[in-house]
Amino acid sequence: MKDVNITWWEMGLVKLAVAAFAFFVIQIWPAAMNWVHSVNAWWFLVLFVVFAIKPMITYYK
Repeated sequence: MKDVNITWWEMGLVKLAVAAFAFFVIQIWPAAMNWVHSVNAWWFLVLFVVFAIKPMITYYK
């Protein structure tokens, strides 16, 4: 896989694009909206911690 050197600004834009796409999918697909509303909010926090822990460790090392 090619090693890509991007700036923090570009990485932030990628993250915003992914979040915007997720909101788009939730808006146009009623089943996704129902699933998001039926899941306990703490599960989303747990997923955030699980997915963010490795980049945070790497950044602060």
